[in-house]
Amino acid sequence: MMNVFVAADNIISPLGVTTRSNVEQVLKGAGGISRRPGGGYGAVIPPGTLEPLADAAQLQAYTRFEQLLILSVKDALSRTHISLRNERTAFIVSTTKGNIALLEEGDVPTLRLHNTAERVAACLGAKNKPLVVSNACISGLLAILIGQRLIRSGQFDHAVVCGADLFTPFVLSGFQSFQAVSDEPCRPFDAARRGVTLGEGAGTVVLTNQATSLAGMVARLGEGASCNDANHISGPSRTGGELAGAIRKAVAGSGLRPADIGFVSAHGTATLYNDEMEAKAFHLAGLQQTPVNSLKGYYGHTLGAAGLIEAIVGMHAMFEGIVPATAGFQQPGTSLPLVVSGQPRQRPMEHYLKTTSGFGGCNAAMVFSKVIL
Repeated sequence: MMNVFVAADNIISPLGVTTRSNVEQVLKGAGGISRRPGGGYGAVIPPGTLEPLADAAQLQAYTRFEQLLILSVKDALSRTHISLRNERTAFIVSTTKGNIALLEEGDVPTLRLHNTAERVAACLGAKNKPLVVSNACISGLLAILIGQRLIRSGQFDHAVVCGADLFTPFVLSGFQSFQAVSDEPCRPFDAARRGVTLGEGAGTVVLTNQATSLAGMVARLGEGASCNDANHISGPSRTGGELAGAIRKAVAGSGLRPADIGFVSAHGTATLYNDEMEAKAFHLAGLQQTPVNSLKGYYGHTLGAAGLIEAIVGMHAMFEGIVPATAGFQQPGTSLPLVVSGQPRQRPMEHYLKTTSGFGGCNAAMVFSKVIL
């Protein structure tokens, strides 16, 4: 199989506007969740964060959602010699809700995901028509997997994969209707977990098959897989068998055994059913002795950006040989025990696994490996 590498990445979130600032905050245990005006908790990017990153006049022409994508992509590409103007560079946009904040304004064209992706692509000078990936909360990780497959197919040499979502009243009301929102910062896998905390942010990875353009320690994409458990529109599988199947395909397809995985970066939403399903899946996949963490206690649930943001943090934690702590975790809270810790831990590793799950029964898993070029 053709090797595909991560040439550069970026995260914009309440924890910072670069990958480095985000990783540093996570590894020292600083979270971005705070109490919101009017009550409740969320992880929201502070006002004024984006303006210093670009010309103010340029930003005014785009929605806040589009600004996040544009600025994240620009930062990531600035660290490479790869250009979206190259016909051999694919452009992929991941999101679940896009410009949903404009819903009350009735701005239908801007609400359509393909329209807003085309606006972003035009701003960035992309040669190719953007591909939109919107498959609930696995969108970000699935977009990386699709980018890898497009490169392996020979259609492209590079792929710029970006994703974003916003904290909005519309999204919050949807999760509240399921009675799934916690009245405190979320506590993934904890016995006292009370539900999800929502967040916002953007992430970008630049993929390439050209190893000669890279140097030092980089991430190589292992195999990935996706599936659907067809259980319920909002409730995940009660057995975990379907996610376990995707994990087994990803690990075995990468030529690895479960014992080779340094840690699992789980979806870990802190809802009763998600965390329970993942625990069962990890046992079925032979990962019951592998350290598991969730980053939702730092970022909240960033929906279509989650798979990207969390994959990027996982890659850099792998480089440093650290399993990030699961913020808020105190007491084990799943019927099958997992190796979860509220404190970071050092662990030599060459590979880690990222998993995601979402509404409609979708699941995805992907292996990331570190190599020195």
